[in-house]
Amino acid sequence: MFKITPIQTKSRQRDICELFGTEYRPEAFAYILFDHDTGDVMGMSQFEILGEEGYIYDLREAPDSKDNEAMFILGRQTMNFIDLCGAHACRAPIGVGDERLMSAIGFKLLEGEYFSDMTGMFDGKCDGHAVKLD
Repeated sequence: MFKITPIQTKSRQRDICELFGTEYRPEAFAYILFDHDTGDVMGMSQFEILGEEGYIYDLREAPDSKDNEAMFILGRQTMNFIDLCGAHACRAPIGVGDERLMSAIGFKLLEGEYFSDMTGMFDGKCDGHAVKLD
């Protein structure tokens, strides 16, 4: 079993970013995905809400973790929080995370970056966001 939780302190966020070899962004929100039984870190995300859009900087899986379902849920949890804050579109740079994962959680390549229109994605009113997992 796994658990996703917001990273509560900037020092912890910095440490997690160092663990994942990614840039620490003090202005960003961050989530951590960990194994509930062992406490092992499985993944992390860093993101911002910029007006009417969200921006995901990182959606990373730990090198020794291979749990596609958990990463899918981390990605969608990140997007859901952004959506709940009133930003119904989201962007992310190429290289933010695994390409198949980005596609599975609802992103498409658009003008050199990932883009997702999250309108209706989390309120059950849109069936255009159905996901097909391999």
